Amino acid sequence: MSKGPAVGIDLVTTYSCVGVFQHGEVEIIANDQENQATLSYVTFMDTERLIGDAAKNQVAMNPTHTVFDAKCLIGHRFDDAVVQSDMKHWPFMVVNDAGRLKVQVEYKGETKSFYPEEVSFVVLTKMKEIAEAYLGKIVTNAVVTMPATKDAGTIAGLNVLRIINEPTAAAIASGLDKKVGAERNVLIFDLGSGTFDVSILTIKNGIFEVKPTARDTQLGGEDFDNRMVNHFIAEFKCKHKKDISENKSAVRSLHTACEHAKHTLSSSTQASIEIDSLYKGIYFYTSITQGRFEEVNADLFHGTLNPVKKSQIHYIVLVGGSTCIPKIQKLLQDFFSGKELNKSINPDEAVAYGATVQAAILSGDKSENVQDLLLLDVTHLSFGIETAGGQTDTFTTYSDNQFGVLIQVYEGKCAMTKDNNLLGKFEFRGIPPAPQDVPQIEVTFDIDANGILIFSAVNKSTGKEKKTTITNDKGRLSKEDIECMVQEAEKYKAENEKQRDKVSSKNSLESYAFNMKATVEDEKIQGKINDEDKQKILDKCNEIINWLDKNQTAEKEEFEHQ
Repeated sequence: MSKGPAVGIDLVTTYSCVGVFQHGEVEIIANDQENQATLSYVTFMDTERLIGDAAKNQVAMNPTHTVFDAKCLIGHRFDDAVVQSDMKHWPFMVVNDAGRLKVQVEYKGETKSFYPEEVSFVVLTKMKEIAEAYLGKIVTNAVVTMPATKDAGTIAGLNVLRIINEPTAAAIASGLDKKVGAERNVLIFDLGSGTFDVSILTIKNGIFEVKPTARDTQLGGEDFDNRMVNHFIAEFKCKHKKDISENKSAVRSLHTACEHAKHTLSSSTQASIEIDSLYKGIYFYTSITQGRFEEVNADLFHGTLNPVKKSQIHYIVLVGGSTCIPKIQKLLQDFFSGKELNKSINPDEAVAYGATVQAAILSGDKSENVQDLLLLDVTHLSFGIETAGGQTDTFTTYSDNQFGVLIQVYEGKCAMTKDNNLLGKFEFRGIPPAPQDVPQIEVTFDIDANGILIFSAVNKSTGKEKKTTITNDKGRLSKEDIECMVQEAEKYKAENEKQRDKVSSKNSLESYAFNMKATVEDEKIQGKINDEDKQKILDKCNEIINWLDKNQTAEKEEFEHQ
């Protein structure tokens, strides 16, 4: 196949999307199920690896080996409080690997453990395959959304042109039709399944300036689902005197039912939950009204307004599937005194849409729709340097005639550095002798297009400067790790292709046997074939069908030989 255009990929907690810019517009590409969004679920089995809807269908039967929310694990350590909290809701196992975290599953008869980036690469690979199937061309270049990493892209065989913030991508999508004219402020209200972002986009004459105001990586639709799950666990315990909270299969079945109920409540005032055998054969039937759903999530819903300010806003754009919840929309509309909410963009596709536009720009697309568009993005993070007192403040020396200093860079807003995240450190030497507190070290931060932090330290009295790039390797994959994973990916790809070929041969043989049997038994051909030949064909068909029942795991060549 020839080389295809760059694509935009939104790797989301629950659903992922891929888009391509061609013929002057964005196309969000449908998968083989004709859905524009693909579930970010991966199931590991004895013979194969399932992705998307096929994987989610395994959750109830195979909960401990079906992995989801991998996006939430990227960049975290095993002992992070947020990981320890989320582990209570995951049926799969998360293990500690020298401080780094992995998910542990049974795959092809072996106990395997994978880094979150490896699970993400499986989903990225699926999105790449969806794009290639649609375009009929090889896809190598992509813009992906955070927190997907270049590591995951490399393992998936992608050249990641840019890693883009989700709110920034959504801002591009929402502002593409407003880039000409007077200055306009757009509020981007992005409430997805696992994260919540509020950003303000200022647009003037094709210049897009993104000003993030708040981000909560631990608030989203999953939290609303979990509140419902806890509500029904309590109801089940009250009705049947049994506690199912520690039964992973039962909790996962209930979670899936609650997720469906939440979607129903976006358009109906009541939703039913019906599970044939939730726990020890007990049939569970119940319902929940929109009002009760809003009650159990009241504090979370109202909390989404905390970062929203009544500044001069011209448009309000909803992004993320959770913004479809009527109560969320009402709270936001009431806060802005009835201002109309912009629902013109599919909230589940907006981020992929923006990433696709960025991919077109970076690959040199000359379309009028993306010409003269300048994006000014800013980071969501707060940075500071550590001084002798352990607080973030102006940097200087803490003893007389000190000739060198150790500068440590932290991310976070807490006053004490121990409560923030250490990004990196470096030594600044050659300070002329002087009393303490006299030398002034001016530190300047800069962030490149991929979010890489660069900072410089300057002695203001001498003009001496030192620059460095912060590469926070804590928890990151090493070059050796990535090379090993690329090799493993190629191996698994070959095995999966072999498995697909085997299943295809088996299905072809099975279809042929049943079709032939149905044909010779059809009344329309009676008299056209004698009874002896008919019986021989039927006997052979039954022989093949019986053989298939006993040899489900036979090799491709054996199926073809039959």
